[in-house]
Amino acid sequence: MPTARKPPDFLNGVPELIVLRLLSQKPMYGYELIQAIQVATSRNFAFGEGCIYPVLHRLEADGALNGRRETVQGRSRIVYRVTAKGRGRLEQSAVAWKRSVEVIQAILSEGNRASPAMA
Repeated sequence: MPTARKPPDFLNGVPELIVLRLLSQKPMYGYELIQAIQVATSRNFAFGEGCIYPVLHRLEADGALNGRRETVQGRSRIVYRVTAKGRGRLEQSAVAWKRSVEVIQAILSEGNRASPAMA
């Protein structure tokens, strides 16, 4: 079995953004979500249970998710759904992430060769 790639340190907050986005598309239980993240990221991100379950529990405690025990494929699972508060949080996080990407792309672009102002 190939080893999973560890996401770079600068991705703080990204697991939450990905969890909210994927759960906004369809309700899922934890392990199903972990697998969906790998598929959605073409296996470039492999957030394990130790990362995802704390995110799920925190989002549920904050009211962004609603978890309900259901029987899935004959097994009892907690299925998570995004709440209205979670949809708002997703929108805010997505806007912030897109803005961050734009800023970083501008800094990294070859056309941006401006020197920082001297104090």
